[in-house]
Amino acid sequence: MRLKDKVALITGGAAGIGKATAERFAEEGARVAIADVNDTAGQSVASTLGTEASFYKVNVANRSDVQKWIDAVMQRYGRIDVLVNNAGIVRDGMLVKIKDGELVKQMPEAEFDLVISINLKGVFNCTQAVAPVMMRQNSGVILNATSVVGLDGNFGQTNYVAAKAGVIGMTKVWARELGRSGIRVNAVAPGFTATEILSAMPEKVLDGMKARTPLGRLGNPRDIANAYLFLASDEAAFITGETLRVDGGLVVGT
Repeated sequence: MRLKDKVALITGGAAGIGKATAERFAEEGARVAIADVNDTAGQSVASTLGTEASFYKVNVANRSDVQKWIDAVMQRYGRIDVLVNNAGIVRDGMLVKIKDGELVKQMPEAEFDLVISINLKGVFNCTQAVAPVMMRQNSGVILNATSVVGLDGNFGQTNYVAAKAGVIGMTKVWARELGRSGIRVNAVAPGFTATEILSAMPEKVLDGMKARTPLGRLGNPRDIANAYLFLASDEAAFITGETLRVDGGLVVGT
């Protein structure tokens, strides 16, 4: 019970890695508060985690939404021990596409802004709202979802890569700023992981992902959840400012 009686907040907790993390944390004794925009799925997940779990409908890109969530969590639980900034979206597309010397397509500005607002500003919003609580406690753990593409780049993901690289940078800054208050800040960088997003992809594409991963398979959401669990626990008490790759050796295989 590595998180016994700890209060853990997880954004994007209604599905995928966020759901697996909520389940894993609850197994280890945490009282979990899930935030997501999917009301039905979020309520369903929370109902399986026991009476101490809760769900809140929150758009992490909206600072007012986030602050109302934090206030409600504090009213119910009285403290916040762990924040997992997991919420994110993808809107892939090439920066520009030229055919016969003519511009035929480019990444829409609105899709760039949307990904940045959720994947980067959302992390900023939630951390800034939670940090004062943890500073007053003189303890806490903040875990940010980045990606291997935030470290290595990826074709057709200008917006997503920009956000995930920014998360890595913010993680390093916050580790320095918040460390004196007993707060650890780390990031997790998953590789190809079998979430709902990948389930819609053609089998040929999935086979290509597996072929580029030396361990020969996609990651499971629970693989990533276990990394979050380790970093949230006292076993990682002297680790801060780091980005942990959980990618099956992907870089080696590319």
